[in-house]
Amino acid sequence: QVQLVESGGGLVQAGGSLRLSCAASGRTFNSYTMGWFRQAPGKEREFVVGISWNGGSTYYKDAVKGRFTISRDNAKNTVYLQMNSLKPEDTAVYYCAAGLGVHPGIVTRYSAYDYWGQGTQVTVSS
Repeated sequence: QVQLVESGGGLVQAGGSLRLSCAASGRTFNSYTMGWFRQAPGKEREFVVGISWNGGSTYYKDAVKGRFTISRDNAKNTVYLQMNSLKPEDTAVYYCAAGLGVHPGIVTRYSAYDYWGQGTQVTVSS
């Protein structure tokens, strides 16, 4: 069992930055692929970024490439999402997710992940 707790969301002006954190419980954190998804009002939850169990591979939604960076610290059981040059269309609830044995080919799929955090709101004003 893995419990995930996100933090770091908030209100920021367009062009600003935020850093989200996801703290995980459990001693097997370093076995999990981690992902960040987001859900805007009236829209489906969508993949944003992902990172392999050892940080060796990262995956990004095209719309955030060059602006967002995912990283992880397995010693601290934490994954981070650095978001720069934020845009109003980045406004959403951001969810952290953990999946065991996620094949790179399905890392963007909601169904590939076993555990989810409660979400943190990110609001970007224009």
